[in-house]
Amino acid sequence: MSKKLAHSFHIPVMGLGFTIDTPLKVAHLGISSVISIMDDHLVEEMREVHSKANGRNFMPIFKTASDYRAKRIQAYLNLVNELVNEKIDAMRLQTWEEGTDLHRYFDLLPETSTLKQAYLSWLLTKEESVENYLRESIIPGSIDVNIMSKVNKTNYNKEGEALEKEYADALSALRGYALSDLKSSVIFSAGYNPLLYSYIEQFDDFFPNEQGELKKQIILKVSDFRSALTQGKLLAKKGLWISEFRIESGLNCGGHAFATDGLLLGPILEEFKNSREVMKQELFDMCQKVLTEKGGINYAELPEMRITVQGGIGTSEENEFLLEHYQTQGTGWGSPFLLVPEATNVDEATLTALATAEESDYYMSHASPLGVPFNNFRKSSSEKQRLERIEKGRPGSPCNLEYLSTNTEFTQKPICTASRQYQHAKIKELEAQNLPKNEFQKIFDKITEKACLCTGLGTSVLKNHGIKPKHHLNSIAICPGPNLAYFSGVYSLKEMVDHIYGRINILNTQDRPNLFVKELGLYVDYLKNELAESIENMNVKQERYLKTFKQNLLAGVEYYKALQVPNWKNMLPDLKQMEKRIEDLIIPSLERNLA
Repeated sequence: MSKKLAHSFHIPVMGLGFTIDTPLKVAHLGISSVISIMDDHLVEEMREVHSKANGRNFMPIFKTASDYRAKRIQAYLNLVNELVNEKIDAMRLQTWEEGTDLHRYFDLLPETSTLKQAYLSWLLTKEESVENYLRESIIPGSIDVNIMSKVNKTNYNKEGEALEKEYADALSALRGYALSDLKSSVIFSAGYNPLLYSYIEQFDDFFPNEQGELKKQIILKVSDFRSALTQGKLLAKKGLWISEFRIESGLNCGGHAFATDGLLLGPILEEFKNSREVMKQELFDMCQKVLTEKGGINYAELPEMRITVQGGIGTSEENEFLLEHYQTQGTGWGSPFLLVPEATNVDEATLTALATAEESDYYMSHASPLGVPFNNFRKSSSEKQRLERIEKGRPGSPCNLEYLSTNTEFTQKPICTASRQYQHAKIKELEAQNLPKNEFQKIFDKITEKACLCTGLGTSVLKNHGIKPKHHLNSIAICPGPNLAYFSGVYSLKEMVDHIYGRINILNTQDRPNLFVKELGLYVDYLKNELAESIENMNVKQERYLKTFKQNLLAGVEYYKALQVPNWKNMLPDLKQMEKRIEDLIIPSLERNLA
């Protein structure tokens, strides 16, 4: 029951809107990508755009309809699936001339693909049977969806009464996907949500059919092996199989950054490589037992469990090393595709800013209302607007979508920490404390650093499709990873795919460290900042955390010293420099002093 894929890479979810219709651009070319289904308003607008563009009647699903959120998501995903399948059918009838999608499909395939080898052979022989085989072997990229597990705001009816838990954001998004026609995967990111994980059991498509196949598969985005095994067991105890663990670098990624306790990508991948078969068998046995107890259909054989990796990959050499050395089944290339208009939705102004950005324009921030570090872009119009509002004495944003409304300090109903309402109340509370100027400013900056992501991360796609954003909220937030600093320009889809497979090189001339070294540097900076934040009011728990973090970083350096990666000799001086930086970070020994 292996998942057939034409390419060894995928395009991960980016923001709310940057990849919301990416499958319509690349799936027919065999490239898998991920749609965010968290913003049902944006989903509905995209359904209208693509319905009308493809001659479909568009019947809006209004907020007054029962279960409108799930119905909007289901309708959009069905439309995307239908349009991609139509493109595939049309491709199979095309001629092989350069410029047709049929030619592009085979041209983009990696040289290691058996289908690409068959295509190259056919170019010499032109045998009819081989041509028929090629046309029949075309498969679309997977149309996957992403749900941020903990973004699960309670929703209310028009009388202000809380709706049942099934209508909360994450659960209704899952329902929309589960009821759709798609045969693909849902990616759960941003941690564990017991309500959501239990709710999956309600849908038959996540359990094997009579052929032992899954119509809908589960992918968990994880940052370490322990988390993967823990969540895998939780789902296996419900009879649910994890078809893929998608390992993402804790800090060298786009969007929200979920830092590990100093565990680095290389050692994490090594643990997966060494322990995956044992984990796979353990989860399989648990899963089969539950399916038997439920009287359901068991798997006829051990299902596939893919291990993929993403975050900071920038060269074909790194890509190949991750696939070969760690025996992963795929890699994710995210931020570089923001520079590919054929694949993603970035408005012209932001695209120009990204294409000409410097390394210092990418930074780790505390802008997210989720309270999780967030990769930010200094030249975004959202950041400019945030600073302008502070200067005018009106910090904070209007809050219309409320997806990240979780705070109840000042209200009974949760509000967002990026909202004008919250920041006004918090600053008023701060002013009443009569703190020294420097201390006041430090806290003030923390309050006002929070930015509206719900609107900002979806506005770009609206602008690209000529839709006027509601409430005059035109600013755009974007969250590329630091790896984008080494790409300068706007690229075609072919150029980016050729770069991934080593057919060309599109990196700029900046000195780019190996992805492992880059991540290590980000973690050293993170530890330094965490130490600085904790030093004045450190307790024993923080001390243990920081010391564990430091020990894990030093263990990671030792691991990398023995690892024969591409350009290892160039990597060694960087590792030694990082090692010294880590050793120079002194963590106070409170436990010893207390003893």
